[in-house]
Amino acid sequence: MLFADGRNYALMPPARDHKRIGENDTGPNTGGMGAITDDSVLDKTTLDCIVRDVVEPTLQGASEEGFPFRGILFVGLMLTAAGPRVLEYNVRFGDPETQAILIRLKSDLFSIFQATIEENLSSVKVEWSDQSSACVVLASAGYPGAYETGVSINGLDHILTNNELRIFHAGTSKAAGGGFVTSGGRVLGVTAAAATLEQALVNCYGAIDRIDWQGMQYRRDIGRFSEGLKASN
Repeated sequence: MLFADGRNYALMPPARDHKRIGENDTGPNTGGMGAITDDSVLDKTTLDCIVRDVVEPTLQGASEEGFPFRGILFVGLMLTAAGPRVLEYNVRFGDPETQAILIRLKSDLFSIFQATIEENLSSVKVEWSDQSSACVVLASAGYPGAYETGVSINGLDHILTNNELRIFHAGTSKAAGGGFVTSGGRVLGVTAAAATLEQALVNCYGAIDRIDWQGMQYRRDIGRFSEGLKASN
């Protein structure tokens, strides 16, 4: 993903999504059951290739065809034996990649948006932490098929969030008597940043251990294919 103002662009940290509902990438595809950012996602040579062969030609082509692109460009890629290949373009943030990415943003997001609108992105320093990050999605029973809503969510008030641990609400509603209930298929995105991917995952799953509702499902292997990390229990 990247910010673009029609002339300039600023890359976000590369992220890897986990689309399948089941562990070890089994079962039907979903909107995304988790994402990571880490040096293991893309090596510099591959990233440079993507920028040279995909990002810059895309922005140049858009400008030459009369619509210099301003906004968020999300390039979905598959890494193949023949090199990176474009799967899709989106002109928006992606979910759950954005949760994992923006928790690492050190610059002011509003200033980046303003500079993007004003075609002045080169004047803003878009700075990211050197950390790794992870987002684990908690979903309703039955997702990505038919799922129940209105189920009471327990444990959220016992979790202390900070700049390195966030819980993003995706499919929740306020309950009449207080607290939250489920109102969607993907319900919460538990997100953490840390010095290593291993620690970010430990922090995510530690928070998840304190959250519960009837039928809650999630993948316990987010990021576990990276750097030899083993699946959590």
